[in-house]
Amino acid sequence: MQSKGSAVWKGGFKDGRGTISTASGALKQAGYSVGSRFEGSSGTNPEELIAAAHAACFSMALSLLLGNAGITPESIETSATVSLDKLIGALARGTEAQASTAWRSGEGFLAITSRASYEIVHKAAGAGIAVIAAISAPTSLAIELAEQAGVTLIGFARGSGMNVYAHSQRLR
Repeated sequence: MQSKGSAVWKGGFKDGRGTISTASGALKQAGYSVGSRFEGSSGTNPEELIAAAHAACFSMALSLLLGNAGITPESIETSATVSLDKLIGALARGTEAQASTAWRSGEGFLAITSRASYEIVHKAAGAGIAVIAAISAPTSLAIELAEQAGVTLIGFARGSGMNVYAHSQRLR
């Protein structure tokens, strides 16, 4: 199975606008911009779409598990939130004492279930996170920024294997 999507961006970073479409037609030129992504303006954003996809996959998986147990659900409602900012804020405030201590000592790391993007590396580096491990490949911009910021960047972290794209010397 292959699922496809596309995006078109026109203009500069701050003043530009883009559209997102899916091959199925579920999304047809849905608008997005810096404003919709970072400032709460109308339109969608990649994180919102990722959250919706995670919620959909979870609902389907739960339905399968319940069906295998002989239970047919009447309805499954799932919501998902994609936010590195909340984690960084909680750790900075020290509201998760054990995690915050590991984070500050460099013993902790960020594990993500998505692709390591430039934005993830930027936020992680700004919060002092030394290692990021993703289950997919990082973007080329993420690799460049990780190199510059001194962040160890791992992709395809699955089972006992992984690819290290930046600062492998940090790993033992």
